[in-house]
Amino acid sequence: MSHKLLLSTAIAYANGAPHIGHAFEFATADTLARYLRRSGSDVFFSTGMDEHGQKIEQKAREEGSSVQSFVDVYAHQFQVLDNEMSVEYDFFVRTSDKEKHYKGAQLLWNTLMEQGDLEKRSYRALYCVGCEAFKTEKDLNEKGECPDHLKTPDTVEEENYFFTLSKYTERIKNAIQKDEIHIIPDARKNEVLALLDRGLEDVSFSRPKSKVSWGVPVPNDDEQVMYVWCDALSNYLTAIGYGTDAFDGDRWSNVIHLIGKDILRFHAAIWPGMLLSAGLSLPKKILVHGHITSGGHKMSKSIGNVIDPRSVIDLFVPACHDLAGEALRYVLLYKVPPFDDGDLTLESIKETYTAHLANGIGNLTNRIMKMAISNNITYPLSYDIVHTKDIDTIFQTYDTKKFLEYIAQLVTSLDHMIQEKEPFKVVKVDKEAGCAIIQEALIRLEAIASALSLCMPHTSARIMGCIHSTTMPEPPLFGRLQ
Repeated sequence: MSHKLLLSTAIAYANGAPHIGHAFEFATADTLARYLRRSGSDVFFSTGMDEHGQKIEQKAREEGSSVQSFVDVYAHQFQVLDNEMSVEYDFFVRTSDKEKHYKGAQLLWNTLMEQGDLEKRSYRALYCVGCEAFKTEKDLNEKGECPDHLKTPDTVEEENYFFTLSKYTERIKNAIQKDEIHIIPDARKNEVLALLDRGLEDVSFSRPKSKVSWGVPVPNDDEQVMYVWCDALSNYLTAIGYGTDAFDGDRWSNVIHLIGKDILRFHAAIWPGMLLSAGLSLPKKILVHGHITSGGHKMSKSIGNVIDPRSVIDLFVPACHDLAGEALRYVLLYKVPPFDDGDLTLESIKETYTAHLANGIGNLTNRIMKMAISNNITYPLSYDIVHTKDIDTIFQTYDTKKFLEYIAQLVTSLDHMIQEKEPFKVVKVDKEAGCAIIQEALIRLEAIASALSLCMPHTSARIMGCIHSTTMPEPPLFGRLQ
């Protein structure tokens, strides 16, 4: 019987087009999902959109659009990017979905309320609309501004519900120390434990409808909508049917979250507290990736170093057509480490494409298939080679960069074998010996294609098709960049 699990990305905030960090997270998650399925697990892979909040409501109003139409536009852009990058999810969450998401979010709210963990309180606080988060004085810079948005937060006086997170501090800490919630890498685990050592504070759980009307309604209170915690974090539950008769509780007992380091506190402190209150299983693993910089700097429109995944795909299209999204995927997974910050520039992207795809996989496939066709060599159907041991060892640490480096090593090794043994020359003086070398090259090329299926499934299928039908790739896989 296969091993059920849920693998999720964070859901993207629906106030803009997907950026390069989103593309990296989606590519990483899909590669892990493909590996886990190949290893026998029954993986349910969810991703999607966080579509509520004051910032979205304001931006839609500024653009003269209905809020639903506004979030629909961005949801479509994310789905298009996923499709082009061969990211095949099982469910695409949309928190504006009144049928699937609202029901689960409201069930979770009611459960926390029944546990006595939601309390209505009046309070005065600083609120940054850009972050959609409440701030304390210590969160601000010396000018009293949000350091991310360089704006002074609004002072708000509201009566909202609060979740009594503070009472769960020790239980969360214990679960993380014992790796019941296994946070990878250890540096992020230690970061959370340091936060827990200081003690968790109760968190605001709702906003007045007078301030934010676009959100999941709070049950039994017509004046409040849910704040991000119960709304957005509950997506992981609603993706597998929570709030309906179709909830897959077995799958929920084995959850892997893939998130960025900037939302670690939400997923490793607030979310576990909510789950403990609701009597639900804690996530088994939280994989935390870093950020992508460009030229050593945070990407910024003012600096002019923003890398847009859409523009990279458009750059690749003339050279590799419908494989452009997979080419971006290869570059991201090869260049960016899974658990540290990584740096990308347009130049390094072009260099990686040229070295690894145009001069590497693309050129190698052409050379081998040309020799096979010229000498009428077919692939030995009885042969089956997959480097499962090596791949298993790599994926034990979820290291997608190391996996891409492994593929690059296979390509380089096969290229060196052809250069050293020169089958194109040997075949002219010793047909049998030359053909044996070419057949070995086909077998090793199939091993590369098999490994590639985890990160470039359509590229893999094209190479496999050429090997088994003894044909050239048409059009060529990865041409020169213009």
